[in-house]
Amino acid sequence: MISAHDPLRGSRVVVLGFGRQGQALARWLPTIGAKTLVVDQKTIEQLRLNPAQYPDVEFVLGGYDTARLDGADVLCISGGAPLDQPIVTEAMARGIRITNDAQLFLERCPAPVLGITGSAGKTTTTTLTGELMRAAGFRTWVGGNIGDVLLNDLASMRPSDRVVMELSSFQLELMTASPDYACITNITPNHLDRHGTMEAYIRAKANILLHQSDPLHNVVVLGRDDANASALAGDVYTQLIWFSMREMVPDGAFMAGQRLVLAGLSSSDRKPHIIGDRGDVHLPGDHNLLNVLAACALTGAAGVKPDTMIDTIRNFRGVPHRLEIVRERRGVTFVNDSIATAPERVIAALHSFDEPIILLLGGRDKKLPWQELMRLASHKARRIYAFGEAADLVASVAREVRAPKRLVVRVDTLEQAVQKAARAARSGDVVLLSPGGTSYDAYVDFAARGEHFRSLVAAL
Repeated sequence: MISAHDPLRGSRVVVLGFGRQGQALARWLPTIGAKTLVVDQKTIEQLRLNPAQYPDVEFVLGGYDTARLDGADVLCISGGAPLDQPIVTEAMARGIRITNDAQLFLERCPAPVLGITGSAGKTTTTTLTGELMRAAGFRTWVGGNIGDVLLNDLASMRPSDRVVMELSSFQLELMTASPDYACITNITPNHLDRHGTMEAYIRAKANILLHQSDPLHNVVVLGRDDANASALAGDVYTQLIWFSMREMVPDGAFMAGQRLVLAGLSSSDRKPHIIGDRGDVHLPGDHNLLNVLAACALTGAAGVKPDTMIDTIRNFRGVPHRLEIVRERRGVTFVNDSIATAPERVIAALHSFDEPIILLLGGRDKKLPWQELMRLASHKARRIYAFGEAADLVASVAREVRAPKRLVVRVDTLEQAVQKAARAARSGDVVLLSPGGTSYDAYVDFAARGEHFRSLVAAL
């Protein structure tokens, strides 16, 4: 049924890109009475598109012609589409509203939204947050930058529900709406190939909190231990909650010795409550402890009780492709961390293991610095197999930081890296796929790369 009240009813909306988000927009926009045009650089054959599945949508494929903006009221951009391409700059010059699926969803969602962003850990934090909200008895929807595009479920949502939404910097840089509860796990160098500078990247992340409108009911959760995230506290005029492994914060979640503690968020008292022990967290590494603390601070602010957190933390086993143990073979543990598309994430992964590591690095570089990672890998890794487009870069940086001469071995593909690593590994070693680059040189996304790694390891 077409909405009679939506402000986009009767508007001409151009959807740029027909990926996951573009497909959701093409399904949803006609339901609110918008005149929808989808443009994509790929052809109908490349998209494997059946236009009959979208009877109320016009498609113009094979390029981004700026003439498609004629008569347009709104341009909706998929998350990965660069903002400096001619069709976008032309839309800006014409004064056409530019938005995306996340903005449109937040403007219409009837339920409170818990939004999460960060350079690392946001998917783990989002997933655990969803589990905590469900355990507290809320009908909970989880999606956004992960899982389902939330516009797909908007018609089924009720005010009593809760929505947990992961937001990327690509989505946020366009947005002029913020979720009711906004969490920034950390901000470390990432996606500088898209944003250009660290300052621009931080500005994009800050959009998750800059547009909150209710000082009494809106909440911001920041990582106290992260300099860039904590520096945004000066922009917060709503309720501010912290999480930390270093400080006993008065409002939020923190570590006290080996215990996880929630303080200042209980509706009945402001006393500290123990919500678990370090051993209750089944995810490796201090960065995952921070993810758990972030989820507890966020959901504690949203009304989840400490007792609920204890059981949920104990039962949480993490997210695929994030330090995921896929097999133990002849005493060697194979770990899939394909989500690590930036050197900073590989550093966190290396710190998660005390065992000798054989590291698989590569993919496509995002114009980020690799020197700190390579210095650490020189001490933590017994061997590095560098694959994909970034293989030569990895070898070059290894020479630059004077890593041991035989540390890095260049190969062409992930398959070759896995085969060589399996032959070189000894009992007690960890073979760690934590690439440091994106998957786009060989795979559609990091999940496809992780699935290929799983299959390669299973076939050993």
